[in-house]
Amino acid sequence: MTVTRKIRSAIHHRIVEANGFVFVGGTIADDTSVSMGEQTRNILGKIDGFLKEAGTDKTRVVSGQIFVTDLSKKKEMDAAWTAFFGDDLPVRATVGISDLGGGALIEIVVTAVKG
Repeated sequence: MTVTRKIRSAIHHRIVEANGFVFVGGTIADDTSVSMGEQTRNILGKIDGFLKEAGTDKTRVVSGQIFVTDLSKKKEMDAAWTAFFGDDLPVRATVGISDLGGGALIEIVVTAVKG
């Protein structure tokens, strides 16, 4: 099995491809001073670009893990999530945590399949 890594950061690769799957590492918003809904839209836009870099798209996302610092704002995130994925909603888990650092309210990890 071949493993391909793309877009290296100081601590990980943003994308890892293996056995027909595309794993997109934890992604936070560029501007962490905005609302959870805005942060979610920004993150999903970034993930869309990462998926394209890997030769797939959001319709091929099969799983998502979402970490949020304030579950009372989950409805904002849900609205952005469902608007982004439409009818192609992947399975998902949302976990409340105490801190993501740097003002981030949300971090998203997704797994997709190659098209």
